[in-house]
Amino acid sequence: MGALSGLRVIEVSQVLAGPFCGYQFALLGADVIKVELPLSPDCARGRGPLPTLNAAGIGLTYQVQGGNKKSLALDFRVGPGRAALLKLVETADVFLENYSTGVLDGFGLGYDDLRKCNPRIVHCSMTGYGDTGPRAAKGAYDNTIQAASGAIAQCDGQKPGVSFVDYAAGYSAAFAISAALLQRERTGEGCHISASMLEVALSLMAPEAAAKQASEAKSKVREAGISVFDTADGRLMLGAFKPTQYRKLGACLAALGHNIPLLLGIRDWTDVENHSAAIRTAIELVFRERTAEEWQAILEAADIPAEKILPLEGAVASPQIAARGYFVHSPADPSISLPLAAYRMSLGGPMLTGAPPKLGHDNCQILEGLGYGPEAIAALRNTGVMQ
Repeated sequence: MGALSGLRVIEVSQVLAGPFCGYQFALLGADVIKVELPLSPDCARGRGPLPTLNAAGIGLTYQVQGGNKKSLALDFRVGPGRAALLKLVETADVFLENYSTGVLDGFGLGYDDLRKCNPRIVHCSMTGYGDTGPRAAKGAYDNTIQAASGAIAQCDGQKPGVSFVDYAAGYSAAFAISAALLQRERTGEGCHISASMLEVALSLMAPEAAAKQASEAKSKVREAGISVFDTADGRLMLGAFKPTQYRKLGACLAALGHNIPLLLGIRDWTDVENHSAAIRTAIELVFRERTAEEWQAILEAADIPAEKILPLEGAVASPQIAARGYFVHSPADPSISLPLAAYRMSLGGPMLTGAPPKLGHDNCQILEGLGYGPEAIAALRNTGVMQ
């Protein structure tokens, strides 16, 4: 039994942020029903590095956040489909959607509509900019939010090659939903949650974002102790963050015959700021004398964090990831490894027990559970409302 067994989540979402949020609940045993338009399903189904899976509508981009869910292919924009979805809402605890602000309201499926048939529903709307403000109705993707938030500018004008805003937004929304469910246990009332990707991106840069609003704030210094250095055979990310770690680094290098007084003299953050440029110049040549692996062993022995910069294929194949069991085989295809959650629990923790479903795989089961008979289901299918 997962920690969230017995909870029903309706996920009307697409691409990354919304599906990833729903995946967190599915991994913990919740009954997550992914609702998609029959003729315009989640575009992630057709994305990924394996063309065969893309053509089958189960691309890897979809699969990494589609496990343990059920699939309902339903055109909720038309009367019969909307009625079926509202009937499903009556049975649900959570309604999660990531359409642009106001889109579902236009179909009679906004929060005010849903709570009429289920006052206890926890409704989460995930959008680029939130549901208020001058950009509320504007669509967004991870990359455009990275641009609008200043994240790309903070990375020297280069967009990081990962969708970190999408996934952080999924985690943030999952936390908000969980809090709302706990609140409902105390008050008996559901609520509406407006989740903003832009605000998530700023939250990921909270110290920097706060500093930009302080008129007396100084420009951020490139700290030597948390910089990248070339070694004899690769690049090393140093993790001497605190002043005490600068002194440890100084002692470590001195033991190797490299006496650098600036390091040993670091006492506080002001010293770090004032001397980082000189320290970096002093230790650059030192790090070139040994391999990244040698430096990592030396620095770890001195209680100084450091990691060789690995390619992604090296990171996913690391013994640490294997020991934690982060990747598990797909229940449908043992040749495919899919991620679990980034935590473990002693009871009721995340498990992957069901393969990511093909579009509409659970149509009949879901509708029969709502009281639809064979003729009613056939009518929905014949009119194109359901796949």
